[in-house]
Amino acid sequence: MKIGIIGLGLIGGSLGIALKKMKLISLVCGYDISKENEKMALELGLVDEITEFDEMKKKCDMIFLAIPVEAIITILSQLKDINKKTTIVDMGSTKFKIVNSCPDEIRSNFVATHPMAGTENSGPAAAFDGLLNGAPVVICDDLGADEIHIKRAVEILSFVGMKIIFMDSKSHDHHVSVVSHLPHAISFSLVNSVLKEENRRNIINLDGGSFTSMSRIAKSSPEMWVDIFKQNRENLLNSINSFKNELEICTKMVENGEWEKLKNWMYEARVIREIL
Repeated sequence: MKIGIIGLGLIGGSLGIALKKMKLISLVCGYDISKENEKMALELGLVDEITEFDEMKKKCDMIFLAIPVEAIITILSQLKDINKKTTIVDMGSTKFKIVNSCPDEIRSNFVATHPMAGTENSGPAAAFDGLLNGAPVVICDDLGADEIHIKRAVEILSFVGMKIIFMDSKSHDHHVSVVSHLPHAISFSLVNSVLKEENRRNIINLDGGSFTSMSRIAKSSPEMWVDIFKQNRENLLNSINSFKNELEICTKMVENGEWEKLKNWMYEARVIREIL
């Protein structure tokens, strides 16, 4: 089986490393809009070869789209003439808009997935072996694709070591807005507020670890996250409002000196220790 990967950053590059280890894969070829990324991916051994987009469409049995979510919609419109036997798998962090933007000509080819894995780093140099191993991957609206393409996607992603979860795209976007997109919005907001209050020296000297932990994901790619926020706007706004309500509860308790009540509120949050 010949696999193509469009987008050779953290996710696409890490996928390439994993696929190259599989005996059933004879070729892993890559394409990226950045020629520098293509060169680096080849030098790092993330893919076997660099292949032009039109050639990839003809030679590959399966094509993964590991690019920003707005770019996924653009690329799908350029895959309308793909062979019916070719499986197309997107790996974007939003699903509803992407699924509903998929051209009718290739909807039966298309498998919408979201690997729940990543770091704050980006680009080919950020890719590493094992990123996807053990991570959940959500497959959305699978009834829209032909069974052969679903089976192929499940087989490959399982071989990579991912845990398969099936979910409708609307539910997916709601849930990830709470557990993934909201934390990014909070982290970006926290860092911007701290940078306006403190200088570099104080941040370095006084951070005991909590700021480092909470600011880590604010180092993520703004280009990628603006697209995600754009596509999942309504769900994200609802999640932000829910968070603002909790922050207001905390604010009122501190203002009123309700320390016992505040302690009980904090204990409610410690339930997360039983989950994560």
